[in-house]
Amino acid sequence: MNQIDLAFTPALQQAELIRQRQVSPLELVELYLERIQRLDPQLGSYFTVMAESAIADAKAKTEILSESGETSSLPPFFGVPISIKDLNPVAGFPCTYGNPALLNQIAEYDDGIVTLIRSAGFVLLGKTATSELGSFPYTEPTGFPATRNPWNLEYTPGGSSGGAAAALAAGLSAIAQGSDGGGSIRGPAACCGLVGIKPSRGRVTHAPAGDRLSGIATNGPIARTVADAAALLDVMSGYVTGDPYWLPDPKPSFLTASKEKVGALRIAFGTNIHPLGKADTNCQQAVMQTVKLLEELGHTVEEQCPDFSGLVEPFQVVWQSSVDASGIPAEVLQPVNRFLLARTGSAGEYLRAVFRLQMVARQIVAFFDTVDVLVLPVYLHSPIRVGEWANLSPEETFQKIIHWIAPCPPANATGQPAIALPVGFDDNGLPMSVQLIGKPAAEATLISLAAQLEAVLPKISHPPAFAT
Repeated sequence: MNQIDLAFTPALQQAELIRQRQVSPLELVELYLERIQRLDPQLGSYFTVMAESAIADAKAKTEILSESGETSSLPPFFGVPISIKDLNPVAGFPCTYGNPALLNQIAEYDDGIVTLIRSAGFVLLGKTATSELGSFPYTEPTGFPATRNPWNLEYTPGGSSGGAAAALAAGLSAIAQGSDGGGSIRGPAACCGLVGIKPSRGRVTHAPAGDRLSGIATNGPIARTVADAAALLDVMSGYVTGDPYWLPDPKPSFLTASKEKVGALRIAFGTNIHPLGKADTNCQQAVMQTVKLLEELGHTVEEQCPDFSGLVEPFQVVWQSSVDASGIPAEVLQPVNRFLLARTGSAGEYLRAVFRLQMVARQIVAFFDTVDVLVLPVYLHSPIRVGEWANLSPEETFQKIIHWIAPCPPANATGQPAIALPVGFDDNGLPMSVQLIGKPAAEATLISLAAQLEAVLPKISHPPAFAT
């Protein structure tokens, strides 16, 4: 296998190659570090490259492999390189939250999911770029290079997990951790032709710090394949002492679900997100192409979609409150976050917004009493160019954001699971994707359906030209 093919080999296959001793953890880490050094100056996908610690960890794991006769007891992703988003602390390294004023803020602890990821045997390559505070669906924080889409460097890879998706799509990691408070996993996965899962509320711990956004945000996987994403979700899932809400561990595993046949499902779809508008031609095409495949696969499909109009205002109130909760002074924030901070109201206003979100969420979840899965676009239009909104006022930019990401926040408000799945390319050579939203806690059904679709959808059979 040549070096490019190895860089784009799915993480589960890399883990198997390591077990078979066809490749070592050190060889994989050195491969990715060389690619990061060579390609990332143009891509801007990493804030911090943890080269020294990654090599030390990979050497130790390679030595364990050489001394061990039996590999079946090794953790599932032993020696596989992964990236961590720079909203999640990794002990001994900066955690900037996309703000250069925090470049010298060294984390004193590992985030809870980082602990789980280490326990699964992964090697941490570095901290990937995020929009400031994870607030935006593009990744262009002041003081850092703009993160670009490896399929076309003039376009954004989305946000806020833009660095995670760009690095993975360019072959600068084997798999990636991201987080999603309003589409921040699904959007970048869609922009970059990857699989991204927003898990159900309570599936993934927020330990040790806790949840600041009343349950609308969660960590999750970004991967090349449904199976890789499912396996990383298995790693991330589980209760940690003191979690304010949690779900039982999946039985069987999500990886097993990716291999299981799914029966005929009742599936709804829509391309018009009331009250914010209709998807563009590319995004509509992606949904309709998927609907046709679902019908051919034997599912019952009907055009219908919940009314999301009651979500828009309270979701904005909760979201803008997160800027205030960060504690970062207004004078060092980007203009849009300063604008959001200035709009932040009282604690009473916040709690009233949470109450309204919960009431509307009940209505949306009730829609799924007679539907197993809802198919929507991920965003309402194709990716924007890097800097496309740079000259707009903060208020104009915020309205653009609300419209673009409209299909994503409903699943954050309700806590339902959702998957972004690539389905082809648009006229600009950028990936097109769809979003599958499932019943509460029904990741297994979504994963099985996504794997069924993945098997019949056109394959992304080549890496981006930039990456080769």
